[in-house]
Amino acid sequence: MAVYTEVSDHDLRAFLDQYELGEVTSFKGIAEGVENSNYLLRTTEGSFILTLYEKRVRRADLPYFLGLMEHLAEQGISCPVPLRGRDGEALREICGRPAAVITFLDGLWPRRVLPEHCRLLGEAMARMHLAGSSFALRRENDLSMRGWRPLFESCAARADEVKPGLAEALEQELSILEKAWPERLPEGVIHADLFPDNVFFLGGRLSGIIDFYFACNDFFAYDLAICLNAWCFENEITFNVTKARLLLNAYRKVRPFSDNELEALPLLARGSALRFLLTRLYDWLHHPPGAFVEPKNPMEYWHKLRFHQEVRGPGAYGLD
Repeated sequence: MAVYTEVSDHDLRAFLDQYELGEVTSFKGIAEGVENSNYLLRTTEGSFILTLYEKRVRRADLPYFLGLMEHLAEQGISCPVPLRGRDGEALREICGRPAAVITFLDGLWPRRVLPEHCRLLGEAMARMHLAGSSFALRRENDLSMRGWRPLFESCAARADEVKPGLAEALEQELSILEKAWPERLPEGVIHADLFPDNVFFLGGRLSGIIDFYFACNDFFAYDLAICLNAWCFENEITFNVTKARLLLNAYRKVRPFSDNELEALPLLARGSALRFLLTRLYDWLHHPPGAFVEPKNPMEYWHKLRFHQEVRGPGAYGLD
């Protein structure tokens, strides 16, 4: 269960006195999520999410995340919106943690990803990228190429416990990507964590995008590469080119990508696979006994990386 900080009734009442949210009718922890403590809050005014930002989220980044959600909502993107209290502030504190109340989105994330989900995702992601172009704040991507070597070095000594020869293979891949990583691709605000559990669907439509706490400024095509890995593999190994084609074609009907982006996509997909392999490997090797959240198997992303290493062009993703 992803509740790292327990909130008492007394703390909750004192916190909510700063808002105009009516009377509390229910309050319970949400099991999903791995970074923060999340509670479903129901009051006489509606349903909301109370999020306590834990140690892995820097307080200095929170104005970017909260401001981005406000900005995207103003631009017509369906996403959670931070609520401002009586003093006009959205970010405050509870139980010694930075915290915010955000609006509740209806919908369910797809436990089984269908091709139509990928088409709707591509369209929504392109609209999100365009909407973010007028957002004034900037945040660098801590988990882009320059952040991978420190992650690798923190895991290298024990990587072969997960798979014999893994450390050497990761070192080779990292060296290749460091030398070949593209420059000057179109960039702007990206979500950087658009996994299926962060996208809601309802009644045959995409009803909202949540969890912007990895959002940053980076290549738009890198966001696409993350989604190819997160949405377009079956059983974690077999690539579904139909899903990829639908995702990418729906995206470029809203925001056409350049020839350079298209050519860079296989390399960006390798980088995306390496990024999630390394973060999962770190969590797997540094998992404290008795922790609330079970770490995800890094080998899923090893198989995905191996696929992209064999790709020779965008045709493998269903594109000319």
